[in-house]
Amino acid sequence: MSLLDKYTKGWSFRTNKPSFSEGDEIAVFVTGMEDGTPIARIGDSKLRLPDAPAGLVDKRVLLRVTSFDDNNHLGEAEYVETVGESAF
Repeated sequence: MSLLDKYTKGWSFRTNKPSFSEGDEIAVFVTGMEDGTPIARIGDSKLRLPDAPAGLVDKRVLLRVTSFDDNNHLGEAEYVETVGESAF
């Protein structure tokens, strides 16, 4: 094994279109609204939060993924709780 191979072992690149599975729980920022529904954007993927309470934009929330389409990078999730606020 070369020195370069040893140095780069385990490295990987992040994707700008992450995928999620039903039941995944993640903490994300709610970044905006679309048609009155809060949206969390993670890279180029979007999770809609149809039953979330109002006023979540720019807040960090814990959510549970209920469905996700890998082809369109679009899914839905249910709001679990607010876990933080934005620093700006």
